[in-house]
This record gives sequence, structure tokens and C-alpha cells, in this order.
Amino acid sequence: MIPFIATALVAFVLYLILTAGSGSFGLWSPVELGMGVLVSCVTAAISRSFFISDTGYRMANPLRWVRFAVYICVPFFLEMARANLDVAYRVITGNIRPGIVRIAPGLKTDFGVLMLANSITLTPGTLTVGVDEATNDLFVHMIHIGMGDEKKEIFESADLFSIFPLTDWIRRIAE
Repeated sequence: MIPFIATALVAFVLYLILTAGSGSFGLWSPVELGMGVLVSCVTAAISRSFFISDTGYRMANPLRWVRFAVYICVPFFLEMARANLDVAYRVITGNIRPGIVRIAPGLKTDFGVLMLANSITLTPGTLTVGVDEATNDLFVHMIHIGMGDEKKEIFESADLFSIFPLTDWIRRIAE
């Protein structure tokens, strides 16, 4: 029942955000609110097992959603801005030395690994190309690898560049 309620609430809030201002009485009309409830209940009935598993309700905690919003708005945004400047510098100067490295972030949950892999992929100059499901290590293609780094077999979280302090944020959100 908890997965259904949590999925329905998230779907309803998303519906309200997407339809804000389209009603004739202020923000939403009563018909539109009723339709939102109906659509969110149908969505929850279909996808409740995908959104929240029956074994863990970690992500149903509102504090984790606040942390996720702060993560997106502050450290991830700053890292994306820094990476954009770094890629622009490397393209202009031609100082590019691409390669694939193996990173051991130490995350235990699938959601945490997924968040980190997507954060890396969304950051310019890096791309997650694979995940070792046994150890949760990530294989990351980088636009520039420092001299001597190609000899390392596995990188720890803080070895490479500033994206990996994001693992601390992700650990607070997902684990």
C-alpha cells in the first residue's frame, strides 16, 4: 500500500507542476484536479513496483527528496559549470588525452550507482560506459586523463576530479 500511495503522490505533484496555470479558476480547475487524481491513481497502479520496491521505503522519506533537490541545484550545478569550462578550455587548447578508467565509488545501492552514473554522463567531458554489477564499479570515458593515471587499475572516489565528491551527496540521498 505504501508504494501505491507514494507513487500516486509523486505522480499527482508532477501533474500539478506540469499543468500549473492551465485552469480557468486560478491555478487549477476542479475538473482538472479530479483528472489529476484519476491519472495519478492509474499511474500508481501500473508503476508502483518500479518506483518503490516492497522491501525498502528509503526514498519515501521527504528529507531525501529535499537533499536530492539541493544536490541538483548546488553541487551538481556547480560541477556541471566547472566541467563546461574545462571542456571549453581543452577544446580550444587541444589538450585532450581521452581514456577509459575504472572507478570504485563505494556505493551500495543500485539507485546510488544509477544516480552517480547519470551525473557523470550528464557532466561534459565524461561518459559512463559500463557498470560492474558485482562490485558496483563504473567504467568512465574521460576527455583527459593525467600523465601516469593510465597505469592505475582502479581509481578511488577522490582520485580523479571533482565530480566524485558528489558521491558523498549521493550516499546521503540513496543509502
